[in-house]
Parts: sequence; C-alpha cells; structure tokens
Amino acid sequence: MFEKMFGREWNFRVTLRTTPGECVGVVGNCHQLGNWNHQNGILLTKSIVNSSDGNEIWQGTAQLPVDQEVYFRYFTCIVLDHMVENDEGNKRDLIVRRWETNISPRLIKINSSQNDLIHIDLFGTYNGETRVDRGWLTKETVVQLKLYNDPIRMWKKSLHGKAFRVKVTPVEVDVSCSNTVRDGGIDESWDVQDVRNAVKSWPLIEVAAMNNGDCEFKLQQQFGQLMDRGSYLILQAQVTKPESVTFLVDFYAHNLSIGDSPEHIGFCYILQNNMTQSDGSATVPITSPKHLAIGQLKVDYLIVRPISGFECEMSVSFARHWKHSWRGLEVGHRGAGSSFKEALKSCSSIRENTIASLAHAAKHGADMIEFDVQLSKDMVPVIYHDFYVYTAMVKKLGKDEGSNGNTEGHVDMLHLPIKELTLAQLQKLKIYHVKENTRVPKLNDDDFDDHQPFPTLQRALEHLDPHVGFNIEIKWTMQLKDGSFELNNPFELNLYLDTILKPVLQYGGTRKIIFSCFHPDICTMLRMKQNKYPVMFLTQGITAKFDDYHDPRTHNIPMGVHFVSAIGILGLCVHSEDILRDPTQVALVQSRGLILFCWGEDNNDQATIRYLKNLGLNGIIYDKIDVHSAKETKESIFLVEARQEQKELIKIASSTSGS
Repeated sequence: MFEKMFGREWNFRVTLRTTPGECVGVVGNCHQLGNWNHQNGILLTKSIVNSSDGNEIWQGTAQLPVDQEVYFRYFTCIVLDHMVENDEGNKRDLIVRRWETNISPRLIKINSSQNDLIHIDLFGTYNGETRVDRGWLTKETVVQLKLYNDPIRMWKKSLHGKAFRVKVTPVEVDVSCSNTVRDGGIDESWDVQDVRNAVKSWPLIEVAAMNNGDCEFKLQQQFGQLMDRGSYLILQAQVTKPESVTFLVDFYAHNLSIGDSPEHIGFCYILQNNMTQSDGSATVPITSPKHLAIGQLKVDYLIVRPISGFECEMSVSFARHWKHSWRGLEVGHRGAGSSFKEALKSCSSIRENTIASLAHAAKHGADMIEFDVQLSKDMVPVIYHDFYVYTAMVKKLGKDEGSNGNTEGHVDMLHLPIKELTLAQLQKLKIYHVKENTRVPKLNDDDFDDHQPFPTLQRALEHLDPHVGFNIEIKWTMQLKDGSFELNNPFELNLYLDTILKPVLQYGGTRKIIFSCFHPDICTMLRMKQNKYPVMFLTQGITAKFDDYHDPRTHNIPMGVHFVSAIGILGLCVHSEDILRDPTQVALVQSRGLILFCWGEDNNDQATIRYLKNLGLNGIIYDKIDVHSAKETKESIFLVEARQEQKELIKIASSTSGS
C-alpha cells in the first residue's frame, strides 16, 4: 500500500571511468527521471573509486512509479551552475558528454523490486551489446579550429623546418555580465601565464589528428598536440558564450628528448572579429615571448550552434544503429535515376528528384531513395540537384534578323541560381536542364503535379511510403583545389541546416533516414545538431572525372575514414571508381566499424551491383532501379522486416491469450 501511494525506491548504481569535471546522470520515461529530457534527469553521486583500474561507482536513488514499466539510460555530463535562473527557469545546465545509445533502453519491469540485491550496471553495456556515443549540442556552441596544408609559417630562420606542438586556450574577454557562466573567465590580477596554467573542466578543449593513431577527439594535453608537415589537426572548444571568447594559441618546439619540457616558441590570438561568419578562415601573426613577430598562422574555423526551436530527447538514437541484415541495400539515385545525361539510354524517363520519380523507385523495390535538398530564397527546403536552373526566354526576330524574313521565335536560356528564387517562383517557371534541348524538351510533364520539379522536403516526408528509407543529401557549395567555389552561398550556415533539419525531425516518423553531404563541415554540424538520425560522409576520392576539392579530408578513402571516426558518424558513401580500383578499401572502412555505401556511373550495371554486394557494401546507389534491380520481390527490406515483426507480435499475442 505504501508503494502504491509513494512509489518504489530504486537505487541506481553504475560503474565507469569519468574525465575531470564529468558527472553521471539518469534519464528515463517517467516524470521522476525527466521524461527523456536530460535537463530534468537525476544526477548520481560518486561513491567508490577502484584504484586498480580507475573505474568509479556512481549511485543515487529515485522514487519510481509502481504501475508502469520504467525505461532509462545513463549519461555523463558537465554541470554548469548559474547565479540566477536561465530562460527555462533552471539554475544549471547539463552538457551531455556521453550517453548510452543501445537501440532499446534499460528496463525496470512493473512491480519489480531490487530486494536489497547489490547490482552494479556497466555504463553502455547491457543485453549483450555495448553502445556509447558522444552528446549533441543543447546549450553550448562548438568552435572548431582546423589546421592543415602547413598552416604555421615561421619567418625566423632558426625555426624553419621544425615541428611544433599547438595548444589552444579559450579566454573570456567580456566580463561585463556577471550573472551568467563565463567561459574561461579570468581574474584581472592574472597574467597570460596564469591563463595557460589554469586547470578547468569547462570550457572543454579537445583535439583530433587525421591519422591512424589520434583520429578520435581527446582532451587536450598540457603542451598541446604535435603539428608536423602534412598533419591535419582539428582543435575543438565547447563554450556557452562564443561571442565573448577569444582563443590564445601557444606554440611549443617539439622536443624528442624524454623528460624535457617543450620550449615555448610563441603565441597568437584568434579574436572574435577574426570569426565573423559560421565558417571561414583567418591569418594571424605569431609573436615570440619577447613580443617580436616571428611568423603567422592560417586557420580555418567552424562555429556550430545548437538547433534553434527544437529540443532533442533521449528515448532513442539511430545515429550509429545499423542491423547486420542491412547489407547490399539498393538505393534509387535521385529516385528513379538521373534524367539528364549525355548517354540518353541510361536516362530515367521520369524527371529526377520529383515525387513521381521517388515513388517510382519505391514501387520497384528500392530499399532507400537518394535525393538532394537545398533552400529556396524564402528558406523552404526543396528537392533539386543543381545549384542553378535554366528557364527559357522567347525573343521575337525582326525581318532583318531572320533568314528570308522568317519571324519564328527562338529560345534564349536564362541561367538562374536557385538561392535567388522563392518557392512560388521556382514552381511557376518552365524549367529545363542544361543538357536539355529547349526546342524539343526531353520531358513533357507540365500537366502532372507529381512530375513537377522542386517538391518540398516536407511533401516527400508526408507523401511517400514510410517503409522506403531516405538518403537526404544536403547541397552546399564546395571550395575547389584551385581556391574557387561552386557557388557563393548567401545563407548563414547554421540557419540553413536548422531549416532543413526541422521538417525531418518533425515529419520523419518511423522512416529510416540518413543524411549525407560532400562537405565535411556539414557532416560535422549534422552530427552535432541532433541525436536521432545517422550521417554519412560523401566522398569522390581519387578520380579524374571530377575536379579535386580543397579540403584534404575529401581526397581519399583513408582520410575520409579518419574524419568519420573523429566525429562519430555512421560511415562513408564513396565513389565506386575508388572501390573498383582497390577493393581492399572495403575492409579498411569496415574494420573501423563503419557503414559503407557507394555511388557513381559504374553502378548502373547488374554485374557491378552484384560484385559490390559480394564485396560486402551496405548500400549501392544507382540509376533506373526498375531496370537494373535483380530483386525477385520488389519491396523495401524495411517493409519486409516490418511485416515479419508484425507477424511475430501477433504470434506472441495469440500464445499469451491461449495460456
């Protein structure tokens, strides 16, 4: 009777190893555990530290409801306390560092009790599976500083050719607001050496090197990270007030002698006004300890803010979930395939990236359909591949302009960027493709609504069979190796991605969805802004078919593996030419626990599709799935699995009622 009125007391105990400043919490599906909102979860207390392995035991109690099953997960976090309540009425913010992401949460059954048995959970491990992922952005902002292509130029001759260690320290420069948490705030009596030596759990500084040994983000060491020739370093700071933080960058001579401290060579500051956009680059002078200019640092930066107007919860994450049965998935390229190619026989007869094309691929057994998303001028996510559209302008000819006085009109083409046209304007235009003959259009589909270009992302999410998966490629301009850009994009990058993410998070439902992009920074941001859907890094690798991109992370599959491992996303989608030239790269990717898709013209062949499946690829993207698919039953694997799960549930229900 007592339990019915007041609930049952449950003692949570978990063992793990934390980093300095990290706390452990519990979140679950009842009010007492925050209803899957980590800010309202309960924090545990560290009770025991095992000196032999460094693991700790954290524990705490909660009054749980008796008449419902309680699902829960453990997580680790940094607790930021405030002097006054924030906008949500809290005096603290919890920054999630790690959390259990097993597809099913832990379970406390109805009316079960602990019976005073001492059971200690192992963080991340239960039901025979271990899965722990990094957190996502909630109240904090991430600032990444990327160093590559020999960014340190020393003018002093004695420093030429030397390797350096690089360390970044955030410094709070705006001390006018005393009622909020300050990132790296300093006492006015301190000098710069005090700032360097301060030991703090917040803000967090992590570093990853794009190589075999150090590609995962780790807390920065006392003397920073080695930056030698050919290195690619990402230094990452988590802060709550990026607009008031400047970054002190120190350079130390890399000393190979054991026991010797590295020599401090110089330093520079990266100021707020060096980072005026969400992404960009800056070049700043390096000063010696004696305040002499000795060199310069070129740094690319990325600022990732939490998604605005939407809060992710912790009931489930598919970010790195992939069943063993999901191998050799057939993915319809732009739906039923590209409809505009030089070789007409390989073209789809349905306009690419339309609702009709996507539905056609789903009808003919596509497990997933791949399509491209970008924003119209009025910030509506639309499905279209190219950055530009071609529309016709009819010009009337005078008698003196036409042969034999012929006044027949001819067509001039207008080349317009999609970013400059609203959704209404796009949907009213007569659209041609750059490879389409305007006198004899390839596709006469103006009278069919589902065949019209520029369907919205929301319409695709609501209209198409929920059992067909989506591979949503985010379009964003890339910098080429010669320094030029594919497009001068006017959108603020965080707002651009938030606008695309929100309809997916709102209307995605039970659909299997993957985000993908050629731009590594977009992949980073997609991973950090939400915790539900997986992200894959698109790469063209080594090829003569396309111009090389500027960022070395895009240059080959091994570099892509380092990057994907660093940011903790699902896997890579590589150019098939790269795999067909060197199939051993499949094992390279999968040995890191990563999922591998491929794309490219080579895939438009049944024998090649079969070969790639036998290599063990998880997904093959190709055109004209109605022609090239060898499936006997034209159904998505997700529909087949859903039907089987339904049969099993009916079987269980029947056996229960019979007993």
